[in-house]
Amino acid sequence: MAQVVLFDVLGTLVRDPFHDVMPAFFGLSFRDMLAAKHPTRWLDFEHGLIDERTFLAGFFADGRDYDHQGFVQAIQDAYAWLPGMEALLVELVQAGVPLHALSNYPVWYRLIEDRLGLSRYLSWSFVSCETGVRKPVERAFTGPLQTLGVSPGDAVFVDDQPVNVDAATALGLDAIRFEGAVTLRAALVQRGLVPACSASGWRSPRAAARPSPRRTGTAASDSRSVLSSSRGARPKTC
Repeated sequence: MAQVVLFDVLGTLVRDPFHDVMPAFFGLSFRDMLAAKHPTRWLDFEHGLIDERTFLAGFFADGRDYDHQGFVQAIQDAYAWLPGMEALLVELVQAGVPLHALSNYPVWYRLIEDRLGLSRYLSWSFVSCETGVRKPVERAFTGPLQTLGVSPGDAVFVDDQPVNVDAATALGLDAIRFEGAVTLRAALVQRGLVPACSASGWRSPRAAARPSPRRTGTAASDSRSVLSSSRGARPKTC
């Protein structure tokens, strides 16, 4: 059985605002935004090579002005759990599985944390702006394995991007392409990481999903509540 699960965040756990919220803020189509933005600023931001102020000032190749604060706020407001994923993380916590983020993202991961409190369930261990390495580069995977002291075969990796899944698989990780909470849960049941019947009352997102409220400084108390209720929980039998 796997000793650890490494999760991509945007597009796997949390809604990614890049394709819709960002262009909508500027009144552009996604294609037009891609054509107008600076070709390397986002990658530099994700690698931690530039700070937020530099990124925002140079987002567009032509240096046009816009509301920086409003842009960041629109992005933060768009972060939300993907259906069923918070409940699935609760199950993994209850099962005692160590969870870590393995994400290509800039310092805005802190905005995700402020809004949704992911650290109640996983550690923000491997974010590209902190490690300086982006998936699918080999070191983006081998570095976390070395840090955690696990072999590739003892790690499950979950990501929505096929190129990242393929790269992880080539290195020997048990990589799962994320296509929704229901199919991911089935894959985790198959691997013995969550029970077929859940003590947490997990239900299909179609039946159960309700948006999480915005976190306003409550993550620590919520974390204690989730973890305390998890420690005594035992999986139901079918």
